[in-house]
Amino acid sequence: MNEIKRFDYTDILGWSISRYDKFLNCKRQYFYDYYAKYDKDVPIEKLQFLKNLTSKALETGNIVHDIIRDILTRYKKSTKPINKDKLFKYVFDMTERYCSSKTFFEHYYNGEIIYVDEIYTKVKNTVLNLLKSQRFSWIEKNAIKQLDKWIIEPDGFGETRINNFKAFCKVDFLFPVEDKIYILDWKTGKADEKKHSKQLLGYALWASCNFETKAENIVPIVAYLYPHYNEKNVKVSDFKMEELASSVEKETKDMYEYLTDIEKNIPKDKKEFSLARNIFHCKYCSYKEICPGSQVNNFQNFKLIPGV
Repeated sequence: MNEIKRFDYTDILGWSISRYDKFLNCKRQYFYDYYAKYDKDVPIEKLQFLKNLTSKALETGNIVHDIIRDILTRYKKSTKPINKDKLFKYVFDMTERYCSSKTFFEHYYNGEIIYVDEIYTKVKNTVLNLLKSQRFSWIEKNAIKQLDKWIIEPDGFGETRINNFKAFCKVDFLFPVEDKIYILDWKTGKADEKKHSKQLLGYALWASCNFETKAENIVPIVAYLYPHYNEKNVKVSDFKMEELASSVEKETKDMYEYLTDIEKNIPKDKKEFSLARNIFHCKYCSYKEICPGSQVNNFQNFKLIPGV
């Protein structure tokens, strides 16, 4: 396997599935997330604070991902069996540290008390679901032979090029077994077959770009960890990757339409970024405190209104 390719920094925006999803769901939220410094009405410190709000579900996912990353990294130093008592203490300490350093959406907007034990229990059970799975046993038996070639949440954002467009596709865990390259992506929330399959195809494109590997040699797997372990293989083919590449090009150009300068990634005026048309999206948006769309009749008798 070759070294991961590096790209010189450019200001031009980069496609990712999460970025385009945000663009589709609410262009005003998209503006706040990616172009806060261009907002003339709200101090950037306020926007940054709201952007950094977390939630119980989001933080659970963050902690689980970091615990799994550390477990896999530990295998590079020692392949001895995992001491569950030490692991549980590590999980609790990390959960406590993460929760104490974050402001939760549920607390900020609803006054809800965040219980560390509640989050810890879900994190612990989620991690155990992976450790007890047949997939993890298979990794210990088959992938351990090429530990030196494991890629575990690589540094950076997984920058690559798709049809010459900048894109970000950061894998959770990539490793070779015989002549195949496996990609595992951990999910702690609900299954979304369409979205997750598209995301894994992006990772396959990233792997193909970096390691000059044919599509049929890449095996992307979505691993759902809660409430029990379940996984789905994503079929990869040259046709599917070409289809995704075309989609990335189109979606990138869609986002370009909201820029006054593509090369410098400078947005149009905020009013051009329309408000969400879905009341439920507004209800769970971190920016609802300052966004006019979230304040219409306090979510009652919600009406569609143009961007302001």
